[in-house]
Amino acid sequence: MIHKNNRKKLPLLAAFLVSPFISWFLSAIALFLSLWIIVPAPTMFLYPLAVGAPEISPWLVGINTIALLLNLLGRHQGKVYIILLICNLFALILGLLPLIQFPAANAAIATQMQAVLGENYLAALPQADRAQLRPQPFILADTFRGIPIRDVRIDRAIVFANPGGVSLQLNLYRPMQIGKYPAIITLYGGAWQRGNPDYNQEFSRYMAAQGYCVVAIDYRHAPKYQFPAQLDDVQAALSYIKTHAADWEIDLARIALMGRSAGAHLAMLTAYDSSVLPVRAVVNYYGPNDLIRGYNDPPFPDAINVRAVLRAFLGGTPDELNELYRRASPINYIKPNLPPSLLVYAGRDHIVQPKFGRSLYERFRATGERAILLEIPWAEHAFDAVFNGPSNQLALYYTERFLAHTLKSSDYQPVK
Repeated sequence: MIHKNNRKKLPLLAAFLVSPFISWFLSAIALFLSLWIIVPAPTMFLYPLAVGAPEISPWLVGINTIALLLNLLGRHQGKVYIILLICNLFALILGLLPLIQFPAANAAIATQMQAVLGENYLAALPQADRAQLRPQPFILADTFRGIPIRDVRIDRAIVFANPGGVSLQLNLYRPMQIGKYPAIITLYGGAWQRGNPDYNQEFSRYMAAQGYCVVAIDYRHAPKYQFPAQLDDVQAALSYIKTHAADWEIDLARIALMGRSAGAHLAMLTAYDSSVLPVRAVVNYYGPNDLIRGYNDPPFPDAINVRAVLRAFLGGTPDELNELYRRASPINYIKPNLPPSLLVYAGRDHIVQPKFGRSLYERFRATGERAILLEIPWAEHAFDAVFNGPSNQLALYYTERFLAHTLKSSDYQPVK
C-alpha cells in the first residue's frame, strides 16, 4: 500500500520529470554525447569523447529514448518543442548507428575467419576450452553489467632488464590452477612515449582466466630513447621469459605476440623479422605499419600530431632518415612463412587510419600469407579501452577464437 504522503509526492515527481528544464537538459546532454559517434575529435583533450561515444551507444539509445518520451509527455508547444523532438530523434539514430552496423561487420569477419582458418577451425579445440569462449559476438547485458572475469594469479612489477639504468618491468597473469599454458605476450600503446604494463589489464586478466599465461611487458619511451631501443627491450623481455618459462608455467612452443597501436608496431616488427622466441601467432590492434606513408599522409583532424610523434620516435623526417623509416615499417617485412596474423583496425580511426590496415592486409594476400582483417566501421582508435563496449566485444570474440585455434587446437600446424 502506498502511504498517503507518498501519494501526494507522486504527482510532484511526475511534474518534475516532465518539466521543460529536465527534459531539455537531458536532451542536450544526450545529443552532445551522441554527436561524437560521427564527429572526429580535433584535439587530444576531446579524443576520449570520440573513442567512448560509440562504445556507450546502448546507454545513449536508452538516454535518448527517455529524453524523447519526457518531451512527448510534456506536451509543450511551439517551434522550440518541434526542434527539440527532431534533435531527440537525430540523437537516437546516432546512438543506434553502431548497433545497426554490427551484423554486417560480424558477418564479414566470420566469413574471413572460416576462409583463412578453415570452416570448422574450432573442431580440434578441447571441449573444455571451447566451452569457455564467449557465446556471442555481442551480449547487450554485458554492456551494462561488464564482461565477467574470473579470478587469476597476478605477479606485478617483475624487473626483466635495466638498460641505461631504466628499470623495465613486466606483469604476469596466470590461471588459478597450476599447469602449463600457451602464452600471450602483450605490448601496450601510447605513441611510443607513454604507458606501462598495467595498461589493458582487463584483457590480460580475461585471457589468463581462459587458460593462457599473459605477459605484459615494458619498453623505453621516446623521445629520450629512440628506435630501435624499443625493439631491443622487447627482445630482452623475450629472453627473460624464455629463461623463466618453466617457473611461470609457459609452453614455449605456443607463443603469441600481441600489441596495441605503438605496441602492435613493435610486436609486428619482432614477429616478422627476428624474435628470440618462436612466434606462433600475431594479434595487431590498430598498429602503424608504413611509417613513411603515415608521415606523408596524416589523418584529418590530426589530434595527436602524427608527424611530431614519428619525429620523436625516429629522430627526424622521412627525407632525413629514409632508410630508418623503412626499417621501422612492418609492412616491409611481409614475406613467406610468417605466423598467421589477426589485424584489428577501427573504421573511424583518426590516429592510425584504417586504410593502413587494409594495405597491410593486401600485402599479406599478395604474398599468400595467412591474415585476417577485422575492421570495425564505427570505432575509433583505442576503442578497447571501453572493455565492455560493442567494438571490444566484437574484437574479443574473434581474438580469443583466433588465439584458441593457433595456440590450443591439436590440428594446428605452425610455421616451420
